[in-house]
Amino acid sequence: MLVNYVRSRTAAEEVVAGIEAAGGQAMAIQADVRDTAAVERLIEQAQAAWGGIDVLVHNALTPYVIKPFQDMTWEELGGKLDDEMRAAFAVTKAVLPAMTEQGWGRILYLGTGLSRRPREGMIALGTAKAALNQFARYLAQELGPRGITVNIVEPGPVEGTRMANVLEEELKQRQVAATPLGRLARPGDVAQAVALYASEDNAFMTGTTAAVNGGMSMS
Repeated sequence: MLVNYVRSRTAAEEVVAGIEAAGGQAMAIQADVRDTAAVERLIEQAQAAWGGIDVLVHNALTPYVIKPFQDMTWEELGGKLDDEMRAAFAVTKAVLPAMTEQGWGRILYLGTGLSRRPREGMIALGTAKAALNQFARYLAQELGPRGITVNIVEPGPVEGTRMANVLEEELKQRQVAATPLGRLARPGDVAQAVALYASEDNAFMTGTTAAVNGGMSMS
């Protein structure tokens, strides 16, 4: 497994160590996935190490502002849209030749419920992720005949992440109260959804979204 990072080298190396401790193979490589040339080098390194590309899990979180539309500039909204789609476009383009040649592939994008359920100040992230969701559905339609599935995993608030850690305790408790299963998501909950979509067992799901939020999206 290739673990990509831009600045969080220590976190990436911890992921690699965990994979290796479980008996897997992994390496961490720095690259900005908005840079097409950097992405191409990234994929070349993965192919040199393992001979092919079976699964893409796209979880790049590009910077965005939290503010109301009235106070926002086009550079802030349009910049987030451009970053989000440029990164998804570049990495998807880069893995397609290998997946097409082998007639099999799994592509997963990490989304957010904010793409469907607006929240104050989150217009930049929600709009960009809505574009990513539709991009994924179009790809699912186009790439299905090549044996490639394309799906979205949409976590709710996840314990221990940077976003969850900055939430005020009162807001966090309101989110827990709005969740039928009575807690926030854990990293393992999200990982299990990703693993299912990435596996050979997922032979007939494409263009779908898995909302990993304990039922919060029903409220």
